[in-house]
Amino acid sequence: MSKLDVRPVGTPPSREFRLDRNNGKIWGVCSGIANYFGIDATMVRIGFVLGTLIGFGSLILVYLAIALIAD
Repeated sequence: MSKLDVRPVGTPPSREFRLDRNNGKIWGVCSGIANYFGIDATMVRIGFVLGTLIGFGSLILVYLAIALIAD
């Protein structure tokens, strides 16, 4: 997906989960989740940061698992 193919927020979610490496910051996990659910990637990133802080870093393992398993 190129930068020109970015879907606007509020469009219908995609049918399959894929990492979005073009718009992602590290591996594209949060951006891929945002594309899958049709929401803003910033909200997903904030959720991951808050979840990591509240869960004492457990979401880091979830993030790594998704990055390694997806695509």
